[in-house]
Amino acid sequence: QVHVVESGGGWVQPGESLRLSCTASGRIFSGYHMSWYRQAPGKEREMVARITSAFRTDYADSVRGRFTIRRDNAKRTMYLQMNNLKPEDTAIYYCAVVFQETYWGQGTQVTVSS
Repeated sequence: QVHVVESGGGWVQPGESLRLSCTASGRIFSGYHMSWYRQAPGKEREMVARITSAFRTDYADSVRGRFTIRRDNAKRTMYLQMNNLKPEDTAIYYCAVVFQETYWGQGTQVTVSS
């Protein structure tokens, strides 16, 4: 069993920054991929950023240049640095860990509002 926990959400004003963290624990070894998704009210869940086991990264067009994803394998932790946040970034952010199957965290709320 693999457990995934996100942290770091909160409320910020437009233009400010937040850093999200996602930590995986349990029976997980090397070769796993990690991703951030988000779901805004009334919208479908969408991929925000992902990083493979080989540290290849990919971003949604809406966040490219503002968000940065990285991972620390020793800590089994992934981070999402979000800069210049916009109201449209408001959503619940979920972490997904792919290791034989996909494991999801419970999500962390990010609210961007003045």
